[in-house]
Amino acid sequence: MKHLRLTKSSHGSSVKRRASSSRSYGTFVNRRTVFFVSDQTGVTAETMGHSLLTQFEGREFRPVTLPFVSSVDKAEEVVRKINAAALEEGARPIIFSTLVQDELRDIVMRSDALFLDFFAAFVGPLERELNVRSTHRAGRAHGMADHAAYTTRINATNFSLANDDGSGGDYAHADVVLIGVSRSGKTPTCLYMALQYGIFAANYPLTDEDLEREELPPRLMASRDKLYGLTIRAERLQQIRNERRPESRYASAQQVQFELRAAEALFQRYAIPYLDTTECSIEEIASRILNNSGIERRLRP
Repeated sequence: MKHLRLTKSSHGSSVKRRASSSRSYGTFVNRRTVFFVSDQTGVTAETMGHSLLTQFEGREFRPVTLPFVSSVDKAEEVVRKINAAALEEGARPIIFSTLVQDELRDIVMRSDALFLDFFAAFVGPLERELNVRSTHRAGRAHGMADHAAYTTRINATNFSLANDDGSGGDYAHADVVLIGVSRSGKTPTCLYMALQYGIFAANYPLTDEDLEREELPPRLMASRDKLYGLTIRAERLQQIRNERRPESRYASAQQVQFELRAAEALFQRYAIPYLDTTECSIEEIASRILNNSGIERRLRP
């Protein structure tokens, strides 16, 4: 417990002074607040910061994103929030920063926290290697400076939405068509590839009728070279379906096992490459598909 101790000032008046805590910052604290600070959306700070934090098992982190820190006033407000968290929790917060402007970075660095600056770590070495100073302009990564790239991203996303779950059927313009049983990860993977890489991705759900016929649906035959299958372990698929439709035939062990066996047999019969998504994140599924199929990314995150 922290105690308040009364001491005499040089003028003889009594002032309150907080005694030092019985523990050093972070020595026995398993929970830390982590601030992702950015002058734009904060996506880069979040992505890189989360990747680093996953290496520390057994620790609990409370993430707080502070985007659009674009002025001195906002930077000073960030400092107040971070210092308040440090005081309240008795442990230094962690800051992952992608602030570009030196003035704003210097202000936030004064926080009572561990300050990890992604730009400072990499921009300096790059400037020396390229023998040129960076622009230090905010918003270059996630802004709309490249309108052609932004338009590609929007068009790809609209295409994936229009050709989701067997609707649309414009497979002639697709870069890839994901096929698999219901709830195997097709829709989120298509949308991720569209948003991140500008890939025109469609998907088609294999139905009972398709699987019982043991033949590729006629509407997919013309696009066989674009097909990529997704499968998943039976126990995991049953768990997902039970959350959606508990105690239903759709979620029964027998139905799930039949669908997966039939789908994988179909993939093998038509030499369709496929991926087990059980232990994969959406990001990993998308990367594996693009890497294995050789589809070129139109955009980079």
